[in-house]
Amino acid sequence: MILNSAKRKANGLLRYGLAHGFTRLIPLYVINEYPKSGGSWLGEMLSDALGVPFPRNRFPIFGRSILHGHMMQSWNIRNMVIVWRDGRDLLVSQYYHWLFKNDRGNAALVYQCRSELGFEDYNDITNNLPAFIEYMFVKKRHPRFSWTDFVNKWASNKDALHVRYEDLLTGPTEHLLRIAQELSGESIDTKQAQSIIEKYSFEKITGRKPGEANNHSFLRNGIAGDWKNSFNSHSKSLFNHYAGEALITLGYEKNDSWVRS
Repeated sequence: MILNSAKRKANGLLRYGLAHGFTRLIPLYVINEYPKSGGSWLGEMLSDALGVPFPRNRFPIFGRSILHGHMMQSWNIRNMVIVWRDGRDLLVSQYYHWLFKNDRGNAALVYQCRSELGFEDYNDITNNLPAFIEYMFVKKRHPRFSWTDFVNKWASNKDALHVRYEDLLTGPTEHLLRIAQELSGESIDTKQAQSIIEKYSFEKITGRKPGEANNHSFLRNGIAGDWKNSFNSHSKSLFNHYAGEALITLGYEKNDSWVRS
């Protein structure tokens, strides 16, 4: 476990260095997201669309490829696309990834977070979520910055491409074509894009329909709006306190009336 953690850290540092030092020299395409926003999914589709490697969680390639990360520094990066997701859905997705072992080797993360949170019943997300929201926005564990920090840093960045996870769900062909063209200058065939989208669809990858949740899978349920099933009035109030303005900045809400709905 120590070796695995060290290798992950080393690979992450190398990706960070490549993203900030070499995207002006070689065609590296950088996908930046706050964790659990759909960046891995987009990376897989772009890898096929552009015909370039996507060495996710492996040793990066010093050459034309896709880099994926959770970055807060913007200096010297080109060819970057930022993936956004409703922070409320993101918190629910993080709850299950941070507190339930899954098929992506997250046991060390789960052990640490469970030891720090100490919930009696981890399946009771509705009652546990307020404490988890505080944990993510105040303690800032994994990563060391909050979703609000990420929004404040990147939302107004005009040098990057921007796409929302929700738009990738509802109009994947349009957005895959747009991103591939704007990142690389290369046009891809619409039928090719549709084939790629089908290949990486939630149902194709998991064998489940969107909304059929598996709390022990990295790809848990594949839908938008799931937060409504888990947020109580306390969770709404807390999230609004820490990130209500960020929701408005990204256009997920027009005001804070959702807190009272």
